[in-house]
Amino acid sequence: MNGSFTIRMATIADAKEILEIYAPYVKNTAITFEYDVPSLEVFADRMRKILKKYPYIVALDHHQIIGFAYASAFKERAAYDWTVETTIYIRQDYRGKGIGKKLYLTLEGILKRQNVLNLNACIAYTSIENEILTNASTYFHERLGYRKVAHFTKCGYKFGTWYDVIWMEKMIGEHSTNPKPFIPISELKELPL
Repeated sequence: MNGSFTIRMATIADAKEILEIYAPYVKNTAITFEYDVPSLEVFADRMRKILKKYPYIVALDHHQIIGFAYASAFKERAAYDWTVETTIYIRQDYRGKGIGKKLYLTLEGILKRQNVLNLNACIAYTSIENEILTNASTYFHERLGYRKVAHFTKCGYKFGTWYDVIWMEKMIGEHSTNPKPFIPISELKELPL
């Protein structure tokens, strides 16, 4: 990578390449609590569901996808329309190059246009860092203005170890008594990409 990369909206045609980034996290880490790599069909269906309402973006280095980030429903009830859960994965050999920060800031810009106010991240956490799980995601989110709002103890079991989960939150708008309605991604006129 020459220090520059581009960001664009993902399409279902990107599912295979995105899944190739995600698979090592499933197989070799506790960053995701998923045990088995989903099939391409299942993964594409997940993307399709997200893209109906929320942004799903990818970073590219010359036409190769090197990372992805998306927002999804925090909860399905209408009262939660202004709150999302954020997710990000970077190809492992591209971590530490500023890609995650740019992806998340781009995602945040789109979500502001959708009138989202709260960003929440669910993060695996460990008291003993190793190659299976470090707390790098916690530090990454802290640097981007998220703060820890919940800590659940030993609620995820993977690779013979119990892991904690923390929730981190970032507010990106004002909470008024009459918030502007949530705008699905498909209804946005222009995206800040």
